[in-house]
Amino acid sequence: MDFELRAAKEKLEREQRERKEKARIKIERERKAREEARRQQEALDAERQARRIEATQAALAESQQEEQDLVAGNGIRFNTTLHAIHYQGYGDKIKLPPSSFDKLSTQGAIDKGPMFFELSTVHQKETAGFPEQKTTHSGVLEFTATEGFAEIPPQVWQNLFPDNNQSPLIRVRYVRLPKGTYAKLQPEVLGFSDIPNHRAVLETTLRQHATLSEGDILIVHHGGIDYRLRVLELKPGSSISVLETDIEVDIIEPSVVAGTMSQGMLIPLVLGKLEMGIVEEGKYNYYKFSIDSKIANATANREMNILVKLVLDNGDTLGDADLYISRHPLLFPTQHQYQWSSHDVGTKIVSLTEGGVSLAADIYSIGVFGFRGTSKYKIIIECQSSVQLEAMGQKLGTASAIAAKSGASSQPGADSEQCQNCKQFIPTRTIALHEAYCRRHNVVCQHKGCGAILRRDEVGKHVHCLKCGRTFQQEEMEKHMKVFHEPLHCRCGEVLEKEKMVIHQSSVCPLRMISCRFCGDMVQAGNAADHARDRIRGYSQHESLCGCRTAPCDTCGRAVMLKEMDLHRVAVHENQASENEEFTSSKSFMVPYSDGVEDHSAPLNSPQTSKSAQDETVESSECPICYQKFGGSDSDRQLNAHLDKDHFSNNMDADSVSTPSSLMPEEPSLRRMLVSCPICGINVHSERDLSQHIDLVH
Repeated sequence: MDFELRAAKEKLEREQRERKEKARIKIERERKAREEARRQQEALDAERQARRIEATQAALAESQQEEQDLVAGNGIRFNTTLHAIHYQGYGDKIKLPPSSFDKLSTQGAIDKGPMFFELSTVHQKETAGFPEQKTTHSGVLEFTATEGFAEIPPQVWQNLFPDNNQSPLIRVRYVRLPKGTYAKLQPEVLGFSDIPNHRAVLETTLRQHATLSEGDILIVHHGGIDYRLRVLELKPGSSISVLETDIEVDIIEPSVVAGTMSQGMLIPLVLGKLEMGIVEEGKYNYYKFSIDSKIANATANREMNILVKLVLDNGDTLGDADLYISRHPLLFPTQHQYQWSSHDVGTKIVSLTEGGVSLAADIYSIGVFGFRGTSKYKIIIECQSSVQLEAMGQKLGTASAIAAKSGASSQPGADSEQCQNCKQFIPTRTIALHEAYCRRHNVVCQHKGCGAILRRDEVGKHVHCLKCGRTFQQEEMEKHMKVFHEPLHCRCGEVLEKEKMVIHQSSVCPLRMISCRFCGDMVQAGNAADHARDRIRGYSQHESLCGCRTAPCDTCGRAVMLKEMDLHRVAVHENQASENEEFTSSKSFMVPYSDGVEDHSAPLNSPQTSKSAQDETVESSECPICYQKFGGSDSDRQLNAHLDKDHFSNNMDADSVSTPSSLMPEEPSLRRMLVSCPICGINVHSERDLSQHIDLVH
């Protein structure tokens, strides 16, 4: 009994404990749920508050950005994000999508002059691994890009994305920039200041730009070399416009570590001073030296010779180098563009006055090209007088001295016979001894056109090129074939051998650099001029277009095309001068025409001229186009009227043309209306008619 009661009690107590535990757990769970709900509510409230604050800040930032955009754009707001892509072009002008034009035009940006834009990089993730934001400025070329994209030229791309791992997202903002007044630039390497008239070259490059920004790199293309100039300082702001303004430019020398060399660097040489260097295969080392007027006059009088010596110091290595020399403005002579060269194996010696060439007082460039391997060399420029040359010839033994010692001569003498082997004329008393010795030791080269006399031990080394027939030593033939007969590819697509390539790139290639005779810039020649008359004058495509610009004549002030200025001076002003002289010489005597107009061309020694005598001296005129003939004393005037009416588009009335008094006034100032053709001498009414006459006739 007690056992059962005790078991029931324990069971009841156990159940009570379980109920209490469950109640406690339930209360604890409810408490935690309430706390979790409270925390979630607090987090939700905090998030809502943060969103409200963020939205307020974004609205404030947008408002501030809008105000900044309006201030920067002078009342015009344009700010968008686009994907940047490449396009091959020059300068700093970008291409934008058509929608950008619509946004800008609706705000009147087109009416406010050239448009400028601030370009800045945009990073998709704000992390510490991303580089700092890059900013530059540009103009706009056209609005033809794909929607959502901005086409960027290389000049702007390298300023925005110097590292290829950057995201090509950019923010484009319309801004107004002040016109620049001052710029300080610094080349990254030496050589830019060696360009003749390098400021004009820089001005030509800036014509393709609309803006400059501090910290940007300005790339100047000249002579096949890219010069990088860093923009250090600008005035009146950190970014300026370079359109239609005069800018004072300071170019400071680059900070280059001593001993470093670049492909666009000219190392100065002093005459008579030895310089040493090392050149790698396929690379150039460039030097420059100057010749003053005193030395130039001495070379012109054959009193001095200029020698350029290149001595290789390779030891047992197989390195070899070639020598190329040019006169400025060709700064950097190459394998295809040069004036003097030497491809000899071993030491190279180039005489700049060889062949009677007279040197001008100017700056000259030397290019040492690594032909094979790495070559150590010594280079020196020597000025040798005629006395030194004669002494050297006597010391080494010239051909005439050797021939004199042996008694041989190329001209027959009174008592001489011709050797049947070497074809030299030998004194009769020694001809037998000479022929025996000559046939035993000398051999005549049997190659057509050669006939060289060779020692028997040198016959194996004497070879001729099968393509050009030139004579070389056996060890030189491999280099000759590679240098002169290996096909070379020009940038314009032509494939030629070396000698033809030199001619092609100096006078034919459309990509060759020439100095424009009108603007003075170094530009690509381009194809032949479109106008036939410009092709006859030898104008390039650039010169044909550049010469269409007008300039006032120094004498009469009339606006004349630059390429027609010489013709204008010859046809107008020289004709006027001759007419004035003729009028002055015949002013004291005048003979009346039958129609009452005074003739100013009668000679002074003929006080009276009969009508029959005049008829005998009258010459007829013939139209050079249709060959119609005109006779009488006014044949020239009839011919002019005929040309105006039937061949030239002239608004003058034919009746007024045929009236003698309208074309032959008494005052010579009115007679200047007639313009004479400088080719055939026919008189026409105006320069426009003269131009048409030359096009149709000549």
